[in-house]
Amino acid sequence: MNTNTRVVRSLLLAVVILTFSAASFSQIGIGISVRVGPPALPIYAQPICPGPGYLWTPGYWGWNDDGGYYWVPGTWVVAPVGMLWTPGYWGWGGGFYAWHAGYWGPHVGFYGGINYGFGYGGVGFAGGEWRGGGFYYNRYVTNVSVTNTTNVYNRTVVVNENHVAFNGGEGGVAARPTAQEEAAAHEQHTPALAEQTRHEQMASQNRQNFASENHGRPAVAATARAGDFSSHSAVSARNAGGEYHAPAMSPKEARVASTSGNKGSSNDGFRPFTPPAKSGASSSGSGGNGSRASETRPQSESNTTHPAPASHSAPKQNAPKQSAPRSSPPPHKSSPPKKGR
Repeated sequence: MNTNTRVVRSLLLAVVILTFSAASFSQIGIGISVRVGPPALPIYAQPICPGPGYLWTPGYWGWNDDGGYYWVPGTWVVAPVGMLWTPGYWGWGGGFYAWHAGYWGPHVGFYGGINYGFGYGGVGFAGGEWRGGGFYYNRYVTNVSVTNTTNVYNRTVVVNENHVAFNGGEGGVAARPTAQEEAAAHEQHTPALAEQTRHEQMASQNRQNFASENHGRPAVAATARAGDFSSHSAVSARNAGGEYHAPAMSPKEARVASTSGNKGSSNDGFRPFTPPAKSGASSSGSGGNGSRASETRPQSESNTTHPAPASHSAPKQNAPKQSAPRSSPPPHKSSPPKKGR
């Protein structure tokens, strides 16, 4: 093969790789938009890690146009080597709550300052780290058995109590991305794994997972493995993260039609925080004070299904300590794996 042929093939390969990366990245920013905010994150314990190489993906509220918000249980998945999971989050802006999907990347990016717990206290991830080709778990905030997994360490993480499930707006978490998170947003990412997508789809098929049925306290809050909702794998919520109030409008009324303006930006990876109109933002609750939780879930005083603030008509767990202050789930109990949201 001559030199010119090699060069041409190399250029073609580079174009294919860049095209694929751009396509994957654009999918990550696309979400849905609704006029009512999600309920508070439920409080639950983390199932024990199945074995080496598994990473925790926290539970979150998904959306269904027929039934509204439904709970997608937190679960363990085998992670791509060297990659970390940035959870998705709901963000208020432009008169509605938009979903920003999670993604895999070399660093954890912005996830709205939401305190999902178990290492995801609102900023970064304190539940473990890659060392070479192996993942080491911080037993202070993750439920890992040293019998099955020997790559462990203990590092204290500050645990804050907060279960707010959305960023921005009245009662939401007032967090903005840090310089490091902005940089992480521009790195090459890959979307959720097939097993994560299947896990979410399965959760949407069970009426008991819908907030209208469980009032913010799902019977299956977390599972040991993605897609396994059996009794030996499932963990129920200990409690709702706050009082639940049913939305005043139906899911179909709450849904905002998809347009290029509300799909999120594939270049940014997050929607800038947009405060609500001053006239409608009285007290914002514990999640709206700008502090970043350390390690549990965020909780706000008005942590129910939140209608869009002002100008629009219709418009989970204990977590570990963390460097930047953000709301977090209830503290873990004493012994090394800290569980429970």
